[in-house]
Amino acid sequence: MKKTGIVVLLVLAAAAMTVFALLLIALPAGAEGPAVAKPSPKDKCPVCGMFVAKYPDWLATVMFKDGTFRYFDGPKDLFKFLLDLKQYAPGKGQSDVDRFFVNDYYAVRQVDGRKAFYVIGSDVYGPMGKELIPFEKETDARGFLKDHGGRSILRYHEVTSAVLKQLD
Repeated sequence: MKKTGIVVLLVLAAAAMTVFALLLIALPAGAEGPAVAKPSPKDKCPVCGMFVAKYPDWLATVMFKDGTFRYFDGPKDLFKFLLDLKQYAPGKGQSDVDRFFVNDYYAVRQVDGRKAFYVIGSDVYGPMGKELIPFEKETDARGFLKDHGGRSILRYHEVTSAVLKQLD
């Protein structure tokens, strides 16, 4: 192999390692797989139509297996979306959902929505009023529940349409 060929291979290898390192840095804490880009000022919640970039502390995101994603102004609208994909994302089903993220209320960073603990019935309101308040750690959720008069702590599979109706 010629000297220039070796140099080209080294440059390509260095570039690939740099891209990989940047992807790892950008990955939300506790998440697996590619990071989700931040919403633009034009991105709207598919459930309520609000501009989501105005509410970064409440941001929730669904990532589909095809690499597309949707942003929400809070976990409540994210769950409305997930529970009624036929209405909000025609042509997509539960099997198309790869993962979803919610912002931990205290850490204000994305966490795995399937692993989060959600406090309902507290005195803290989100952009759309009564909200599911997400936490990565159960101890944080319990402390918040006690401090803010929450009614209960739910896991993602316990969030139903009936629960969401109580929050509207």
